[in-house]
Amino acid sequence: MSSRPETIPASPASDAAREHRAVFASTGSRFYPTILALMGLVFVLSNIGASKGVELFGLVTDGGFFLFPLAYILGDVVSEVYGWKASRRAIITTFVFGALAVLTFQTIIALPAASFYEGQEALAATLGPVWQIVLASLLGFMAGQLSNALIIVWLKRRHGERGLLLRILGSSGVGEALDTLIFCSIAAPVIGIDSFGVFLQYFVIGFCWKLGVEVVFSPVTVVVIKLVKRFEPSYPKNGAAVAV
Repeated sequence: MSSRPETIPASPASDAAREHRAVFASTGSRFYPTILALMGLVFVLSNIGASKGVELFGLVTDGGFFLFPLAYILGDVVSEVYGWKASRRAIITTFVFGALAVLTFQTIIALPAASFYEGQEALAATLGPVWQIVLASLLGFMAGQLSNALIIVWLKRRHGERGLLLRILGSSGVGEALDTLIFCSIAAPVIGIDSFGVFLQYFVIGFCWKLGVEVVFSPVTVVVIKLVKRFEPSYPKNGAAVAV
């Protein structure tokens, strides 16, 4: 399958008309695999951190709270620059990374410990629950990122290059809500949450934090997207090509 975007012959359309045309880059350059690798790394590390319950200033969250929003920022870049097919591929690949990580952790725990190794119990206690956290993360990530990507691409196809910031914020609200609800519902018992009141706090804090981080960093996300568009060789600079 060719990674080159489907091309449409250029027309003498004005710059204003080109602003209404949705254009996407191909995935054949060095930028896409680099962003994909970063998404996978952030996702795996955030799952490890999420196995620890954290309480800050009386508020309950988990140890991966500061890292996971980066996965959505990277997801926004992929969706906006490379389109739906590339986003779906990145999400599925990251899903596989997470599944491979939990399989690796469980294998490490199951291997017989050497006679001189004294950290088996601590290792099992730390990484043992990770498979449940990863299941929560995988399902939440899949639902949240797919909805996030669909909304971004759908809005871009309707409005072209205009309204980038609104696309990012609107898609993030839906994606983060689905992601956080699914994740919290599965992960809460694992980290010791056993009452609805604490669960509700866990969900609200998680959602507000993730969305808040994206809102705060949305200007940075916009700048990064514009830079990727500028330096990505396959991103149409004149509105003459559209990726499927």
